[in-house]
Amino acid sequence: MDFLTLFLIYLCFVLTAIALLCICSGRKEGFLARSANGASQVLSFIIPTQLQRVTQRALHRLFHTRSCLFVVLHIALQAAVYGEYTWEVFVYCWELQFHLLFLLLPYLLLAGNMGCFILCSRANPGVITKSNHASLVKIYEYDGVLFQKGIVCPTCNMEKPARSKHCRFCNTCVHRFDHHCVWVNNCIGAFNAKYFFLYLFTLTAMAATIAIITAAFLIQVVLLSNMMHGSYVDDQGQEHAVEILFLIQHLFLTFPRIVFMLGFVILLTLVLGAYCCFSLYLALTNQTSNEWCKSRRYGCSHHLTLQPHDRQVVYENIYSRGVWMNLKEIFKPSSALERKKK
Repeated sequence: MDFLTLFLIYLCFVLTAIALLCICSGRKEGFLARSANGASQVLSFIIPTQLQRVTQRALHRLFHTRSCLFVVLHIALQAAVYGEYTWEVFVYCWELQFHLLFLLLPYLLLAGNMGCFILCSRANPGVITKSNHASLVKIYEYDGVLFQKGIVCPTCNMEKPARSKHCRFCNTCVHRFDHHCVWVNNCIGAFNAKYFFLYLFTLTAMAATIAIITAAFLIQVVLLSNMMHGSYVDDQGQEHAVEILFLIQHLFLTFPRIVFMLGFVILLTLVLGAYCCFSLYLALTNQTSNEWCKSRRYGCSHHLTLQPHDRQVVYENIYSRGVWMNLKEIFKPSSALERKKK
């Protein structure tokens, strides 16, 4: 393999690992968090103390403060994938007379994705300040389980409105806080949740479209070469009919970067598709990621508020008002908030 292939392999694996860590970073007791904690304890016995301190400061800088590093990595990953798609897949498909609109679809999705990315990263997610605090407190009622009345944020020195949370990255309280996304370097809250959902949807569609076009190209190559009806001789001199494993190996040796890119975008499509479905579920049920995680944690707790006769309260989402109104609250938050104030 050449240097570019090795670099793409290294970059994709690193970014995939970072993406998985970032998805689970909001869960304090998540599997990856516990695994990382256990691994750090083992490594502490063999890594010098000074190097441990430098590593801890670097990790704190990456995962506990706002940084443009992941934005740069996000752009680098897109540039690597689209560069490979443009210089090899697009050219080959054009020679094989694929429909032009079909080949241009990833670029159209890229334009929409970049627009949503800019809007999501630059929009105010709903930062709570002293000037808007009084009005935001009236929007959502306290459910008495996930959100208790009278809780004061020790950093902002203000009472937390229902459905809000203090973001340790941005050091501010955010209205209808969902999570902090390092890939857009901004919190996802009441006023940019719609941009984040569209950003996530177009990103998934981009990966899926590139995967479909690349797979169609490789299938076309196999069909034109009539390879499936051929045979090969193994190391022992025995002749065998072409199998799927042999075919994949042959394609990888012939088009190494294309085949690797296909595997990566397929994996990315599955991961992003699952996350997109989860985000759609949250939108349809009027929940945030923060509330979903807290409700699961409280659901396993025995310290919830007790009803008469010492009956434990079962958490119920009081903010869901039907599928249509839940979606309207995300995509037209101003109208939903005005209706709540009446």
